[in-house]
Amino acid sequence: MDVTETTQKTFALTTPLYYVNDVPHIGSAYTTIAADAIARFKRLQGNSVLLITGTDEHGQKIQRTAEAARCEPQVHCDRIVSSFEDLWKQLQIQYDRFSRTTAPRHEGVVKDFFQRVWDNRDIYLNQQQGWYCVSCEEFKEKRELVDEKYCPIHSNKEVEWRDEQNYFFRLSRYQKQLEKLYRDRPDFIRPESRRNEVIAFVGQGLQDFSISRVNLDWGFPVPIDPSQTLYVWFDALLGYVSALLGADEEPTLENAIAKWWPIDLHLIGKDILRFHAVYWPAMLMSANLPLPGRIFGHGFLTKDGKKMGKSLGNTLDPVALVNQFSPDAVRYYFLKEIEFGQDGDYNQTRFINILNADLANDLGNLLNRTVKMAHKYFDGTVPAIAAEAISPDNPLKSIGDSLTDSVAQSYDALAFSQVCEAILTLMRAGNKYVDEKAPWALYKQGDLEAVGEVLYCVLESVRQAAYLLSPIVPNLSQAVYEQLGYAIDFHDRRVGETSAPFDTHGRWGILPPEQPLGKPQPVFQKLEMPASTES
Repeated sequence: MDVTETTQKTFALTTPLYYVNDVPHIGSAYTTIAADAIARFKRLQGNSVLLITGTDEHGQKIQRTAEAARCEPQVHCDRIVSSFEDLWKQLQIQYDRFSRTTAPRHEGVVKDFFQRVWDNRDIYLNQQQGWYCVSCEEFKEKRELVDEKYCPIHSNKEVEWRDEQNYFFRLSRYQKQLEKLYRDRPDFIRPESRRNEVIAFVGQGLQDFSISRVNLDWGFPVPIDPSQTLYVWFDALLGYVSALLGADEEPTLENAIAKWWPIDLHLIGKDILRFHAVYWPAMLMSANLPLPGRIFGHGFLTKDGKKMGKSLGNTLDPVALVNQFSPDAVRYYFLKEIEFGQDGDYNQTRFINILNADLANDLGNLLNRTVKMAHKYFDGTVPAIAAEAISPDNPLKSIGDSLTDSVAQSYDALAFSQVCEAILTLMRAGNKYVDEKAPWALYKQGDLEAVGEVLYCVLESVRQAAYLLSPIVPNLSQAVYEQLGYAIDFHDRRVGETSAPFDTHGRWGILPPEQPLGKPQPVFQKLEMPASTES
């Protein structure tokens, strides 16, 4: 019996299914980078991981966008989807499933789910009257409107008056069950500020919401009434479920939920919190399905302290950013510099300064000068020092011994900035240790053993730092490991199960004595401030 296989834990997580009205923006990249970092970390721990991303492709907004571009909706969707796939490749996102709500197999799951909710008498026909935002695909209460005619989110788009018969979902029926859920599972919605928002919203009283539209062709017909089309959110949220189907499985709800359901973590932007933290669990309760483990709503991004938008001419193109710098640089800045869950800002000067200080100097330069000394003093090998012989009071060993668990806890809490800061504490201590111990002076004094201990401690600390940072900056970590003489691939999805398990490589003191080192060279090129485009 393969014990590893029978006891291996599973972990499933999702990004939002991004709306395909336009090519991906930096906010979409931000969520997906975070999801990929968590997926990579869970794989390091030996979990069987399923990372789902994808696109939400139905609805009136898509239909109108395609009409404006004079093409069929499916043609428009295919074009935008390819831009998402290309960007994820550039950012080195290791997703396992790409869910598309236009996929034929998705419709089978939607039909099964609808039938369950219908059988539970939670769907009924009623008149819907009110102000509708096409961009949100949602009716708005009059009190929400700006200047009585604009959506509070899409403030440049006027709402439209609708008066039509729709099918409704009995959300009001689940008020008490949702309130109990939030009480019993305080970690269901994170961070705490998002949880408080949801509790306040639900506390005002829930109203049933429309799950169908008339005069709309682009979407799945309502199974019991083909004259109406399923509302985008009722359809789109189920993309998380249909993505769980194996390639050859019949597209039924039962097959979809057989292995990976419930999802452990939904990562979303705070603008779609209500749909995921209120509508979605109520729908699942109605269908008698287990609820997800956690819903995390992160903040918005600004540029130079200002809201981004095409009308302002200050959008940040993620493709251009990756091409100008590197995937590691982009991944590191947004996860380290912004507290995940809060709003955050991009500023190019700060971007360059942080990358140079943290990765080029604190980590990269420390490794470079230490490897050079190992080549000079120990013939290009790791000094023959036993890690267990080094005193627990050694400043680097002391930090390294406590680093593993604290970093793991921070990853689990999605506190990426804390992960980076904890690892930087070790790197800064390493630079200070080298300066204070002055191994070059010890060598001149003939104390080769002391030199060996200094170099071993620094090399091992950089190794541990690179390993723990690998979910965020896999290319840099790969370069560090190669320079330390390892043949380990951090892009291998089984790296935590096979060549570099977390329980060993995550801990301080495993660098093999006398292991041949690679040629010393920078592992992260210092970034230069681009020349001004102003004349």
